[in-house]
Amino acid sequence: MDINMPDMDGFETTQWLKVNHPEVHVLALSMYDNETSIIRMLKCGAKGYILKDSEPAELRTAIDAIINKGFYYSDLVSGKLMHAINKLDDGGDGLKNLVPLNDRETDFLKYACSELTYKEIADKMFVSPRTIDGYRDALFEKLQVKTRVGLVMYAIKNGVVNI
Repeated sequence: MDINMPDMDGFETTQWLKVNHPEVHVLALSMYDNETSIIRMLKCGAKGYILKDSEPAELRTAIDAIINKGFYYSDLVSGKLMHAINKLDDGGDGLKNLVPLNDRETDFLKYACSELTYKEIADKMFVSPRTIDGYRDALFEKLQVKTRVGLVMYAIKNGVVNI
């Protein structure tokens, strides 16, 4: 299951499959390696998660593991989950502050952490400036922030970007 899809994203589709066709086992395939995407996809019902740049052998291993064991967690996924759990143990915000973001919102958030203008972000994402305004406003509401600085602080605090 690709996460970034046009009508229903991979999160919504996986959740729908979990409810309507629980016999279908989903392996997420994404270019995103952040905790938010991984945890959200697993919570939606994915049985495994690998990156698009994985070797064909890992894809085969993941498919075999899901068929035989019912799940596949790569070293990347295990590491990200351990990091999130450790943040909880250390008294950090960890999983409780992870707000589900779709891939386009995550892309926008990463660009918002740069010095690009909103128009330049629109060009990079191949959308209109009005669409960017929609992403920005949706993230303001979802993340309960009021400014671009608030978006950047959220992204740094939750590992969406690293400084």
